[in-house]
Amino acid sequence: MAMDIVVIVVAVLLTAAAAGTIYRIAKGPSLLDRVIAADVLLAIFGAALATEMAISRHTDNLALLVVLTVIGFIGSVTVARFVAHKKEDG
Repeated sequence: MAMDIVVIVVAVLLTAAAAGTIYRIAKGPSLLDRVIAADVLLAIFGAALATEMAISRHTDNLALLVVLTVIGFIGSVTVARFVAHKKEDG
């Protein structure tokens, strides 16, 4: 019973966070905002995947979670280096 309430609360919070992030991706205003929002959406998806694994008590999707985390990290570092390089030129 208590676990069902926790699952519903987590689902509502992750859905609200994903909706806000999708709004930021669509609205902008800058490309950097959109890229950061896409990275946050990837983190939200990872949190949802981890939550599903905790609820179902399995680790079948652990490799997918690790790959998502690495992709998010590499994407963030790449964008940060691109923005820093662009500021030095301009």
